Amino acid sequence: MSNFSPLGLNESLLNAIQDLGFETPSEVQEQCIPILLNQKTDLVALAQTGTGKTAAFGFPMIQLINTGNRITQGLILSPTRELCLQITNELKQYSKYEENLNVVAIYGGASITDQASKINRGAHIIVATPGRMKDMINRNIIDISQIQYCVLDEADEMLNMGFYEDITEILSYSPKAKSTWLFSATMPKEVSQIARKFMSQPVEITIGKKNVSTKNVTHSYYIVGARDRYNALKRLVDAHPDVFAVIFCRTKRDTQRIAEKLIEDGYNAAALHGDLSQNQRDLVMKSFRNKQVQMLVATDVAARGIDVDNITHVINYQLPDETEIYTHRSGRTGRAGKTGQSFVILTKSELRKIKAIEKVIGQQFTSEKLPTSEEICESQILYLAEKVKNTEVNHNIDFILPKILEKLSDFDKDELIKKFFSVEFSRFYDYYKQAPSLLQIEQTKGSEKSSSKKSHGEEHRYFINLGAKDGFTWMSLKDFLKAELNMGRDDIGKVDVMKTFSFFNTHKSKERQVLKAFENFEYNGRVVSVEITRESKESGTKNRRKPHKDKGSFSKKRGQKNQNRNKSLERRRRRG
Repeated sequence: MSNFSPLGLNESLLNAIQDLGFETPSEVQEQCIPILLNQKTDLVALAQTGTGKTAAFGFPMIQLINTGNRITQGLILSPTRELCLQITNELKQYSKYEENLNVVAIYGGASITDQASKINRGAHIIVATPGRMKDMINRNIIDISQIQYCVLDEADEMLNMGFYEDITEILSYSPKAKSTWLFSATMPKEVSQIARKFMSQPVEITIGKKNVSTKNVTHSYYIVGARDRYNALKRLVDAHPDVFAVIFCRTKRDTQRIAEKLIEDGYNAAALHGDLSQNQRDLVMKSFRNKQVQMLVATDVAARGIDVDNITHVINYQLPDETEIYTHRSGRTGRAGKTGQSFVILTKSELRKIKAIEKVIGQQFTSEKLPTSEEICESQILYLAEKVKNTEVNHNIDFILPKILEKLSDFDKDELIKKFFSVEFSRFYDYYKQAPSLLQIEQTKGSEKSSSKKSHGEEHRYFINLGAKDGFTWMSLKDFLKAELNMGRDDIGKVDVMKTFSFFNTHKSKERQVLKAFENFEYNGRVVSVEITRESKESGTKNRRKPHKDKGSFSKKRGQKNQNRNKSLERRRRRG
């Protein structure tokens, strides 16, 4: 007897489950399925990504649908096209022995005419992204006025992507008497609002604790200098030869840049972000699922809804702006009972974020040192040895074997092994022998103090003809510069914004990068001018300002003096 039998599923579903090789229901399936089959109720289920939520709502919905009636009876809303297609495919597999059950996927980036044609032929269950669903309801192509079951899958992600208004409008066309089932990995206040607005006394099921990360994932962080992020990433990847990872960046630009650098350095990598066409996204995801791509570099929005088995690592090249998003990132690995690792590369100034994330996920991070060149070489060689050990002999090589043996006849077994593995060993050993050393910052107050003292005389101060009139504050200008210069937040300092111009500091080593980035650069149709100030050329530290004793702001007299001096600088610059 199947372990799913006690849940109350019918024979046709149990046969499909057996074909799929499912042996034991997951915790979320065990708790949800009997309730949804036997009670007409609303339900809120909190469970991590990868815990079998699709089957938890899919099996009951399939069993409850009346296939003798052609009207749409079930609606499933999901945040992304990838997840929409994935749910649709899974429901079709679950319902392979159900007669005449039609499941239709509705999503953007595909022909609306083809989708309308499928709807007209009868769709018992519609799986849809909110944007395309709303569009088709407004065109009177889809009627959900008689649905009995509505699922909001990955509700927190849909709301993070700004679909609240779309969801509200879609549900306004549905009957109040329906059963609404909400599935989410986390429970932010926006999800609670949806539950209060569209549900009546829902049954609540929580697998683990709210917002907590799965226990199958370990969490580690590495503190490096801001300029060493990329080299730190390469060390982590090289130390794990079997890596099959998602690497998260905050911006589309960083995502593309890091993917390109990895490809240039010989890694199997690809970028996934919002600037790709749907066809490009499909090709990237196909390559990643087939493991032709070893590392997928992605933004948080583009990665939503990705469900790929056996991801070994999640690498946070940059931490997300919102703490809760880290839960979704780390949930990409350690799925279906497997273990996974989540690495964070950060600078010392970002360390406070780790404490905030620990509170959200309910787990502790371990502080780690980056692997040494010796450790990397050892990992690579042992991985190769394991591959050789497990490789099946291809006897098609037999015809050339005598010639190989003749060439190697002068060497004994130990010499042959050394020569064979030296090919791979030398590649990594020679690279890391010449590679720049990485600044791994210790967590001590003294080291922070001394490094900050040391850096003052090593900075250039720059003038830029953008200011408050262009809508910049010191914070937004810093973000703008960080993006345009491909620098970390710690690489840009002492940003002062005036009315029509501003000043900022970077390390002297960044001079060429700064000046080159702003060659022939325009902002809102105006040529942007950036140059090193005279003070920086003369002393490097003359522009330092002393904070006010109490408030941390500049004294009025000193502030006026500095402003006058900056205006004088601008006049001199204009005179040439």
